[in-house]
Amino acid sequence: MDKQQIQENIEKLNEKYQAMGQDISSYLDGLLLSNYLNYWDYVNVDTLLTLQKPKTDFPDELIFIIYHQITELYFKLSLHEIEQIANNGREIAANGEDKGWNEELSAQYFLERVERINRYFEALTKSFEIMVQGMEPEQFKRFRMALLPASGFQSGQYRLIEFASTPLYHILQKDVRDDIKDKSIEEQYPYVYWKKGATEVETGKKTLTLEQFEAKYKNEFISWIKRFEDCNLWKKYKSLDENDPLQEKIQKALRSYDLNVNVFWPLAHYKSAVKYLQQQEGDAPATGGTNWQKYLPPRFQKRIFFPELWTEEEQNEWGKGWVVQQIFGSGKVDN
Repeated sequence: MDKQQIQENIEKLNEKYQAMGQDISSYLDGLLLSNYLNYWDYVNVDTLLTLQKPKTDFPDELIFIIYHQITELYFKLSLHEIEQIANNGREIAANGEDKGWNEELSAQYFLERVERINRYFEALTKSFEIMVQGMEPEQFKRFRMALLPASGFQSGQYRLIEFASTPLYHILQKDVRDDIKDKSIEEQYPYVYWKKGATEVETGKKTLTLEQFEAKYKNEFISWIKRFEDCNLWKKYKSLDENDPLQEKIQKALRSYDLNVNVFWPLAHYKSAVKYLQQQEGDAPATGGTNWQKYLPPRFQKRIFFPELWTEEEQNEWGKGWVVQQIFGSGKVDN
């Protein structure tokens, strides 16, 4: 960079800080005194590597913890994209100045963000082999008993993704959806599909897992649902010009999103549960006591974020053979 370019950049910096009522000379002094940025501090590597705290001495428990932490980070990325879609995208000037949210959502922006989320979930689903093939079943069956009543069911971020994707009634228990479709959010919320799966297999009562989960997240969930009532992914899609040239690509991306979140991801969990919890003498309960045999297979819940994008036949066959083939290859596992 020559002297003229340096001078021009200094002038741009001066304009930037003057606009904020700041003195550039103080910031330049600070820059001279600052240490160089390094990778380990920027990524917080040292802190990150202290966040794994196994409850037992079984070596494979570390795999279990790290994989779930990676999962939560991908969920955070997904929510980051959804937040941007809901607010039409943030405008950042060339000089780095944040100019706030855009007034309108473009079809291109919507498509790119949905495709990003699809890549996150595709990576998650494919990487599930890290656990399915990467842990000794006997180790898992032993250390899982030290995790009671914690469960992956308690991922609050995954529920936030669901609530921000579609109107609430699409993810209610399928046998009550039509009856309470027009009721308030508070009246619908007790019938969210996953609550039925978090009941004790023997007694039918709420598991401690569900009680803890609701105590921590219920108020946040209801507030979140209300916040995204008019700006969830489906509503934002419907706000786009239906004649936009990108409509076909957007619909394809949304259909993939529906499958990634509501079919492929749950089936990946189901495949893991079959390996680690299915026993000759009877299926073992999940660590949270959830009825995973009825909860995980998509065909039982038939939760579909965007039913208008699917034919009646596809909805009726949701989660069955045509999807199983894509997950299990031979389709030998009956979901």
